[in-house]
Amino acid sequence: MVESPPDHPLIACHDCDLVYQETALPPGGEARCTRCGALLYRDTPACVQHSLAYCSAALLVFLLVNTFPILELETQGIHRNATLFGTALTLYQENMAPVAALVALTTLLAPALELSILCYLLLLLNLKRRPPGFAELMRLLQLVRPWGMVEVFLIGVLVSLVKLAHMAHVLPGLGLWSFGALILLMAASAGAFEPHEIWRQYEQCPNR
Repeated sequence: MVESPPDHPLIACHDCDLVYQETALPPGGEARCTRCGALLYRDTPACVQHSLAYCSAALLVFLLVNTFPILELETQGIHRNATLFGTALTLYQENMAPVAALVALTTLLAPALELSILCYLLLLLNLKRRPPGFAELMRLLQLVRPWGMVEVFLIGVLVSLVKLAHMAHVLPGLGLWSFGALILLMAASAGAFEPHEIWRQYEQCPNR
């Protein structure tokens, strides 16, 4: 068994499993696999602060998405509005439980869990504290992320908005605009999130 020196740990490419000895990077630099070209790690010392800022803003916007209507419809004097939770509930009441569960999972539960985990981990790391259950939550985060499909739901809402416009007077609600902002903030948070740097800062935190 070959052991890496303490100051040069080993790192494996997540795409092709080729093993490298980790080396220091220049500011803003990145290391890529010489075999497949996959990104190994980047020099992003401020990734915790940047990701926390985007994630905190996304969590606040997520609350707006679930508080205000996505669409407001008016037809024949009848005024209705649709919220995200109300959409899933209506689908369930219309005997479409599998679809309702899928909508709730991909637009409510998965994003809420992802943002909660991120804010918890990043906040404690920013305070120079080791988050309890760090490794388990990082693995759970990787499992949850593919299930968050708010952008797919937004596309579906926009298609419905065009079709409903021929049958009723439709107004986009604050929830719809918040949905767009949520997608941008979650994308920015994912772009700023660097797992390699997150693990490094976790290992540097004192045990307490």
